[in-house]
Amino acid sequence: MQTAEIRRRFLDFFAERGHTIVPSASLVSDDPTLLFTIAGMVPFVPYLTGLVPPPYPRVADSQKCIRTLDIEEVGKTPRHGTFFQMLGNWSFGDYFKKDAIRFAWDLLTSPEDQGGLGFDPKDLWVTVYEDDDEARRYWREVAGLPDERIQGLGKDTNYWSTGVPGPAGPCSEIFFDRGPAYGIDGGPATDDDRYVEIWNLVFMQYLRGEGTGKTDFEIIGELPKKNVDTGMGLERVAFIKQGVENFYEIDEVRPVLDKAAEISGKPYGANHEDDVRMRVIADHVRSALMLMSDGVTPSNEGRGYILRRLLRRTVRAMRLLGVETATFPALFAESRDAMKATYPEVATDYDRISHLAFSEEDTFLRTLASGTTILDTAVTNTKSSGRTELAGETAFLLHDTYGFPIDLTLEMAEEAGLTVDRGAFDSLMSQQKARAKADARAKKRALADLSVYSDLRGKGETVFTGYTELQTESRVLGIIVDGVAVPRASEGQIAEIILAETALYAESGGQDADQGVIVGPGYELEVLDVQKPVKGLISHTVQVTKGEVGVDDTATSVVDGDYRRGARQAHSGTHIIHAALRQVLGPNAHQSGSYNKAGYLRLDFSWNQGLSPETRSEIEEISNNAIRDDLEVVTREMPLDEAKSLGAMALFGEKYGEVVRVVDIGGPWSRELCAGTHVTSSSEIGMINLVSESSVGSTNRRVESLVGIEAFRDLAVERTIVSQLSGALKTPREQLPERINDLVSSLKAAEKKIAAFEARAVLDRIPALLEKAERIGSTRLVAQNVGSLGSADDLRMLVTTLRERLGSDPAVVALAAVVSDRPVVIAATNKAARDAGTKAGQLAKGAASVLGGGGGGKDDLAQGGGSDASAIDAALASVRTAIG
Repeated sequence: MQTAEIRRRFLDFFAERGHTIVPSASLVSDDPTLLFTIAGMVPFVPYLTGLVPPPYPRVADSQKCIRTLDIEEVGKTPRHGTFFQMLGNWSFGDYFKKDAIRFAWDLLTSPEDQGGLGFDPKDLWVTVYEDDDEARRYWREVAGLPDERIQGLGKDTNYWSTGVPGPAGPCSEIFFDRGPAYGIDGGPATDDDRYVEIWNLVFMQYLRGEGTGKTDFEIIGELPKKNVDTGMGLERVAFIKQGVENFYEIDEVRPVLDKAAEISGKPYGANHEDDVRMRVIADHVRSALMLMSDGVTPSNEGRGYILRRLLRRTVRAMRLLGVETATFPALFAESRDAMKATYPEVATDYDRISHLAFSEEDTFLRTLASGTTILDTAVTNTKSSGRTELAGETAFLLHDTYGFPIDLTLEMAEEAGLTVDRGAFDSLMSQQKARAKADARAKKRALADLSVYSDLRGKGETVFTGYTELQTESRVLGIIVDGVAVPRASEGQIAEIILAETALYAESGGQDADQGVIVGPGYELEVLDVQKPVKGLISHTVQVTKGEVGVDDTATSVVDGDYRRGARQAHSGTHIIHAALRQVLGPNAHQSGSYNKAGYLRLDFSWNQGLSPETRSEIEEISNNAIRDDLEVVTREMPLDEAKSLGAMALFGEKYGEVVRVVDIGGPWSRELCAGTHVTSSSEIGMINLVSESSVGSTNRRVESLVGIEAFRDLAVERTIVSQLSGALKTPREQLPERINDLVSSLKAAEKKIAAFEARAVLDRIPALLEKAERIGSTRLVAQNVGSLGSADDLRMLVTTLRERLGSDPAVVALAAVVSDRPVVIAATNKAARDAGTKAGQLAKGAASVLGGGGGGKDDLAQGGGSDASAIDAALASVRTAIG
């Protein structure tokens, strides 16, 4: 029975029973807490919770869903897929438990020639919530099921709630028994893959209270209207009805799998690892097709990142099958043809979808070619140095330079038997994001070749009016696009605009460029950056957001007033902190660099040691006292020599003309040469909050500060944190440091005791393990599975201690354990064993390959790991074989 036919029969069945058939909602969920529609119930949550009155009393649908939390299981199990379809019937205060059970049973067991799905009743089992006697009774009455095929399970599996106070209730699940060839007897309670859940019936009849977890909550009453929410897994029913082994082989998925096999020249079913890769390809191509049909596009964040990951995992899987050329044109066409009967939009919108997919593949193929070489080299170097962790810097290089998603690097490293220093990677990513934010307006965009400015500069200097004006009318002297002078720039283009006069401040003297717009007759320009490419000329990098701008057009530059106010506060704040530093530290604390923008400033100064907390507080207090005192800010222009004779400080590295601008704050207390914009009195700064002090070299320090409203907001956050800590610890805020120190000391002591106890517990296992030593030829061998351990270090300690206890005769220890849900094996040899030719590195490598991973190390001690914990016994057997 084809998948589309199963869907049709389901919807027809419920339409005949008074259900309104509603179309699938988009994969892009309206729920702001979700990226995607992850379950069939998601579109109905407002109705089920009573937030919105339901438009119909009973509904049925086929809902598209995407779920990627278990993406690593795709291809490995018969039922894990990222895209799936949920068939559901819903009752909003209409029918309840008995009818829901009757509908499900009738549809499943009615003969196919009567519109049903034709399941044999003897192949079906059900589970109910252990206390739901009502559901158990209906299953006996309606379906005639014997008690032994109705299994009661606990709250963790057969009780539903949203996780917060609100509707809740028991559920009943229907399972198909695939037969003894697929597993053990005992029904769904065995949690065995033999029994496949095909339909879940949720009975929302109670109101739950507060609580945590899936089971820790109180039932506080019954709902005034009881609801039914059911979900049948369409792909699961399809693979059963089509007589195939898993949902990757159903009619809507198998064509892509077959095409991958055809392209790669590797038959499906011949090799387990290749089969997994083909199933990943079939699943991911379909998921990507459906996501793009709902408007998702590849990107580096949010939904787009998930899509990009699916596409790139597909490319990666094809490469592992030996195909390094583009395959998306063939693969996506197969998926389109398999899905278009149900979702015609994948065909009608295929030009757009295919363009996105093919472009992404082309880009990533280039990425893989260069990035894989670097990763392979890094893996080789890591292993040769005896380490098992790939440097975070390498992972970041692959991400930043070659576009490798961290997930792909983690997967490829795991395949090589390595882990990745994720902490270092995350730290570098955070630093990059901070830099990107600082450069948000593309300040580092390369300016055109300076020769293009010569004619423009010949028309005279750009007059800056921004000291006294926030808006200036002028005319366009020149337009530059991609380094070439042009007569016009049109909507959407990015260009450089040269004006005769401008109120917009160009980045210089440590002050960031202004934000604002340039407007004229019929056009608007968003200002992205303002620079001085050559002395005396100001260039505005803009995007034309409306109309068309031409040379000689009139133009009005308009400064964002709020941004300019913040920039003035920050720049004047820089001068004040500089003066405070010199007052506290002396005249040798001279400014060596600065950067300021609205709300923020940093100042570098010559000093060779860190500032104590007391010194920082003193500098901050002097600065804020200067703000409180409402010092007058005076700006004057004068000859450079006169300014210097007045004691005005010039900054190292800055170039000054014959006439300079001098800025005084409080007279001679702060007197500097400066062309930046400033407040008119110090009180306008509002507040200075020193947030950081650090080294920027052996002879320079850096202070960073928030200014104005940003300073206040930061202090408000700290005040809230202190208040929360004080309340949580029931300690006055002045005693918080002592209280926290006491808690930290207690925690460290407790951790030390726990570590000692755990180490002792591990070593206590030595005698029992020694008793299990076996002899293979002349070698004594301890090869055991020690179960779960807290860390690989614990396993290593066991191995090395056992080796010491086995004496001087040839001895080998190979222990395996599950650490953080992954199998790890460590092998050790003593000198006599090594002299006889037994090497720990070879043993670990061989065992790790059985576990589905890799490993190696030195001749005396080596480690490996993998992904298949069920293969531990086989891995240890390989050690015995290698020794024998």
